[in-house]
Amino acid sequence: MKQKNRNISEALVQLQRLGIVAAILAATVLGLWFCHEMKDSHVEMGASETIDITPTQIQSIEAIGEWEFLSVSNEELVDTVRKGLFSNDELVRIYYGTLRLGVNMHQASPRWLTVKGDTVRAMLPKVGLLSKDFIDEARTKSFFESGKWTAKDREAMYRKAYRQMLHRCLTPANIKTAQDNAEAQFTKMLKAMGYKNVIVEFEE
Repeated sequence: MKQKNRNISEALVQLQRLGIVAAILAATVLGLWFCHEMKDSHVEMGASETIDITPTQIQSIEAIGEWEFLSVSNEELVDTVRKGLFSNDELVRIYYGTLRLGVNMHQASPRWLTVKGDTVRAMLPKVGLLSKDFIDEARTKSFFESGKWTAKDREAMYRKAYRQMLHRCLTPANIKTAQDNAEAQFTKMLKAMGYKNVIVEFEE
């Protein structure tokens, strides 16, 4: 009886050993198959340098509307003389105004902002006068006045002062200064958004 029990125990031990060997062989075969399948496969990791500007960002820039890049304050002394039979009537007035130069983003073309790789190109509307109502009439005052003058006379003087301010302030040099300021500010803003290279141009 004892001999029989011993034989059974030895058989169980051998079965356990065979099970372990079989498990090792199965794991080895599975590992070899996995290596074979993955031999021609590879995984690459990298970062794309392309930055896409979103429609929301474009709309937020356009929503600002008028961007002022140069403000020019000016005053004009305008006089007019009306000759009379015995004496002349004279009116001298001082006009103050501030001309604001910049761009109106509502006038930008549909694809004014384009992106290629790490470079963004902005085509801005041409720099111009943001408001035609630049004379501060509340500050206008008569420097010298003799005789009687009508509202029509004063309107004519206003228009003369208006033309003189445009001629004196809306110059190529001031427009160039406004363009330089616009280019600097847009470049700084777009670089802050992650673009390495920024090109700013203006419509003709």
